[in-house]
Amino acid sequence: MKIAVIGNGNVGSGLTAVLAKAGHDVAAYGKEDDLAAAVEAAEAVILATPFGAAKDVTGRANFTGKLVIDVSNPVTDDFSGLQVAGNSSAAEEIAALLPGASVAKAFNTIFAQHYGSGLTIGDQPLQTFVAADDDATRAQVKSLASEIGLVPVDAGPLKNARYLEPLGFMNIQFGYVLGQGAEIAPQWQAA
Repeated sequence: MKIAVIGNGNVGSGLTAVLAKAGHDVAAYGKEDDLAAAVEAAEAVILATPFGAAKDVTGRANFTGKLVIDVSNPVTDDFSGLQVAGNSSAAEEIAALLPGASVAKAFNTIFAQHYGSGLTIGDQPLQTFVAADDDATRAQVKSLASEIGLVPVDAGPLKNARYLEPLGFMNIQFGYVLGQGAEIAPQWQAA
């Protein structure tokens, strides 16, 4: 699959590396790059930018017909809470900006460091939670997740990003604010 990763920071670079290793034609782009051309040439676009950049990024290209994966956690600048919570989510706000795209939420609970260390803790593969409004979009994102070594967990419709983003925020709190470090990740266990 031809994938454009918008955001060339730690998360964007990490996703780019593991997707390339899985055989995808993938490149990361920064805010100074020609995003219109990158998006036009891609089948899928991963938004690996802070949520605050979403409006600018989505306004710089035509995303119609594209699979768009939002990995953001809309944390406030001081990490005291979420910018979007309750009756909406960052993913839903992005979907509203991109009515012609298929938007999914995934990869938001994976610290960037895991992309370089095999996406496991010990011998346990990490999970990613995938929310999207249609089965085909969820299946496509779950397939990408499996190809890079994650265990995808179907999280239902996109509105469930309202719960996945606080989970991402709590992971950030545990890792950085409460001192557990970045070698952690949430896991959903079933009997």
